[in-house]
Amino acid sequence: MSRCIAFEHLWTPDGWLSPGYLDVDAAGRIAAIGATPPPQQRVDEQVAGHAVPGMPNVHSHAFQRLLAGRCEIGGRGHEDNLWTWRQRMYALAQRIEPRHYEDVAAFTYMEMLLHGFTRVAEFHYLHHAPGGARYAEPAEMAWRLAAGARRAGIGLTVLPTLYAHAGIGRTPLPEQARFVHADVDEFLRLAGSLHARRAEHGAAVGLALHSLRAVAPAELSAAVAGAASIEPHLPIHIHVSETRHEVEECLAGLGARPVQWLLGHAPLDAGWTLVHATHLDEGERSGLARSGALAGLCPMTEAMLGDGLFPLVEYHREGGAWAIGTDSHYASGVAAELRMLECGQRLSRGRRNVLADAEHGDPRRLRSGEQLFASALRGMRALGDPAPALSVGSPADVVVLDPHSPTLAGHDTEAILDAWLLSGAADAVRDVMVDGRWQVREGVHLRQESIVRAYAEAAHTLFD
Repeated sequence: MSRCIAFEHLWTPDGWLSPGYLDVDAAGRIAAIGATPPPQQRVDEQVAGHAVPGMPNVHSHAFQRLLAGRCEIGGRGHEDNLWTWRQRMYALAQRIEPRHYEDVAAFTYMEMLLHGFTRVAEFHYLHHAPGGARYAEPAEMAWRLAAGARRAGIGLTVLPTLYAHAGIGRTPLPEQARFVHADVDEFLRLAGSLHARRAEHGAAVGLALHSLRAVAPAELSAAVAGAASIEPHLPIHIHVSETRHEVEECLAGLGARPVQWLLGHAPLDAGWTLVHATHLDEGERSGLARSGALAGLCPMTEAMLGDGLFPLVEYHREGGAWAIGTDSHYASGVAAELRMLECGQRLSRGRRNVLADAEHGDPRRLRSGEQLFASALRGMRALGDPAPALSVGSPADVVVLDPHSPTLAGHDTEAILDAWLLSGAADAVRDVMVDGRWQVREGVHLRQESIVRAYAEAAHTLFD
């Protein structure tokens, strides 16, 4: 049975509907959308406030949420950057048991929902037990992520990750043993098993290559070919050009910059997501835009780790597709990520409203908030769902903003996205629906108390 929901204000890619109606089928997909209810369909629920599509999160390492606020200590007599932070991450990775992985994932995904994300791509490389021993169930840790996602009520795409080297031509370090498979065939067996059992566990499945530092050219080619044999259009993600060090290592070891190498040696298209892509030269930037691949930007993590700024304005002008992720979860909100993205560009260029320019972007959207929001929604394809957000056939994922939030006070409908994303001290998210089911009501997750309690117990166990 379908049901019809009437929203006081509903954002669509073609503008606001006031009111707007969604007909949601039994599978939680949108059967109809419009300014009037479907014929002979009664209205089953009325929702006040401004409703917008749920945002896809294209890059997450859920377990790294435990490090947020625990690595901000200076004065150690050395330069602190991604590589020094990584040692803390490795130490944490050695201690996490399956039960911790599930509890931390549930908490991290709950936080995403509370702040407007409704789907997430999990870049998953904690495959094995501490020390590298295999679990009896090879997909144990992946299914723990899926269990955490079900508890939180978020849509999940698991990306089992191929991780084979400590750097170009370097054998893995002992602390990387949990990440590494014996060979590409063992890795592909895991990916194939996950894909075959995805419906059983309620998770979509893609595939990830950790980076060109950690995956050799022959391994990359074999993994991409294997992915196609599992599913012809399996989404493929890869970390790339996050730091200048990585660019220099690829130049020395592969004779090309990372994105330059991929453009020449990998079948980049709309099924690929290049995560970070921070340090691009002009040729890489233009080539990436033309390829159709998605740039997966993680503005808060990239800022907190001191990575740098992606060349967003030029890339956007060239028609490049991009979306946002939360990576290490220094923040888990749509507004936090998009605000950092826009403000970083403004600071580096010394001017305002850098994306909302009719010459460079969509001439219908001259407001910064709406341009940012509409562009980031393209991340749905990185999770393996090609249907545009809030369209017939897409998941019924809706975020309702609170008209009584101080952040939105005094704003009319046209300015709501600007107000939510670029102003105010409080996140204005009130209610969140995923696949036609409410998971957050009145700013509180339906299972918030138990999820927070389990996360706190895991954190105390791992750090005390």
